[in-house]
Amino acid sequence: MRRQNGITIDDVMRMECMEKCKLIAGFKGSRNTVSRVNIMADPDILNWVDAGELLLTTAYSFKKDDVETQKKLIRECAKKGLAGIGIKIYPYLESISQEVVDLADFLNFPIIDLYYAIPFSDIMTPVFMEIFNKQASLLQRLEKVHEQLMNVVLSGGKIKDMGKVIYENLRNPVLIRLEFTNEIIMELGDIEGETRVFLLENFSGFYESSKGKIINKRKFEETVENIQGKYFRRMVMPIVVKNNVYGHIFSWAMQTPLGGFDLSVLETASTTIALEILKQISVRDVENRYRAEFLEDLLSLDKNRKEKALERAEVFKLGLEEEYIMVVIQLESQKTMVTDEMLKIIAILNSDIEALLNELNLKAFIANKTDSINVLLTLSADNRMQTSTKEFCECLQKNLGQRLKEKQYKIGIGRPYHGLAEVYKSYIDAIKAIENGGLIGEINMTYFEKMGIYKILCQDSLREELERFYEATILPLVEYDRKRSAELVKTLDMYFQSNGNLKKLSEDLFTHYNTTLYRIQRIQKITGMNLEDHKDRLNLEIAIKIKKLLKK
Repeated sequence: MRRQNGITIDDVMRMECMEKCKLIAGFKGSRNTVSRVNIMADPDILNWVDAGELLLTTAYSFKKDDVETQKKLIRECAKKGLAGIGIKIYPYLESISQEVVDLADFLNFPIIDLYYAIPFSDIMTPVFMEIFNKQASLLQRLEKVHEQLMNVVLSGGKIKDMGKVIYENLRNPVLIRLEFTNEIIMELGDIEGETRVFLLENFSGFYESSKGKIINKRKFEETVENIQGKYFRRMVMPIVVKNNVYGHIFSWAMQTPLGGFDLSVLETASTTIALEILKQISVRDVENRYRAEFLEDLLSLDKNRKEKALERAEVFKLGLEEEYIMVVIQLESQKTMVTDEMLKIIAILNSDIEALLNELNLKAFIANKTDSINVLLTLSADNRMQTSTKEFCECLQKNLGQRLKEKQYKIGIGRPYHGLAEVYKSYIDAIKAIENGGLIGEINMTYFEKMGIYKILCQDSLREELERFYEATILPLVEYDRKRSAELVKTLDMYFQSNGNLKKLSEDLFTHYNTTLYRIQRIQKITGMNLEDHKDRLNLEIAIKIKKLLKK
């Protein structure tokens, strides 16, 4: 939508200078806004006109042009977004072709029959004066709106108070969605019952195209919406902070029309709300900096840093003798994702997590890193891992699934430990769970407690020993596969998955039973181990797991 800072075609037609002029086509475009007036002496002027202009001309060129050329001019004018065209038809023509009139009606493009004796200057000057007066009045009204919004900010008011200011000026229902705080502010006036429900459904429908993912459309949108069988104009203004969308302001023309002034109000409000959000983000950044420094000291293996953190624990309302469990959310870095976008996602997820913690009545300490969120849950006697903590993690995964794509995040849950000094162990568990969850088939969320033998194998202190064990067991098999393009390692892995049942193994591999039997014999010969021997079988099964762990 072009900005409507001017007067409408209807306003122009009511002016004294237009008394003997007549609107002959495009009546539905009479609400088009005139922001400037221009004169056309040559059709090439269309290369230099702007949207919102009222073009004045004569039918001299129409006289020598055929109907198709005349229609082309009307199409081009409408395409350029001109407010309309005024033509001195007489004395050049008796009338405009009906085909041209029909086209203008179809395009809702106004054509004005100008009185032949009136000079163009007698139209341009009063119209320009009227536009100037309208714009001056508009600026005064907008200045008042800006003052009202700033008074809210300076008096310590909240964004919901700004919503009231927007509603009072638009005199139409207003709805503000803030992704940053996971908040919806409604100023719907007298709208109740079914209409209210349909309005909220229309609001929700705006986000359906994003399929629940975080959207970042920075463009203003204006559409005509069907609500209870009636059509209403809807304006949606994004709230942009650091080139990222942190919410939207919605308004529907259910009480009065929405025009240029209303658009300017939404723009002013959006900017003011963005400044308020930026202030809140800055405050959170400072708070998080202290929290992140505290957590780094707490997780440090340096004795002095840890003692320093334990001394400050009371500041963050953390008891030294409580039981704790660490939940780490790792956001996978995307090549297309810039730093500000990542910060926005973390800010929004923080708000979601805080809301979830309040809902479940859980006590937690949250600290962010560049691409991760660390949640330190405090466990009480009636809040064990298998109850509230499990519910929190399940709700957290559901929330992340709605906000992000599957490959954009991973959640690791450490084991519970007694005492704040032992929290680093739970953190290490959570990181190990994130790194190795795929080994047990977990894609997005992994409990370290459920990792089975991998809990032992993934310990850093065992790395060298695991390398040696791998080399002494199935490395020859891996090298054989590499040289011969065979699938002996895959066969061995699936052998254990099928519990040594060769018939099932053949079906899973889509190979003949004799081929499968031959492969098993080759595996035993190359490794020097007998799969019928329980010790050798155990060693080979562990070696397969070690191979996956070492990512060989």
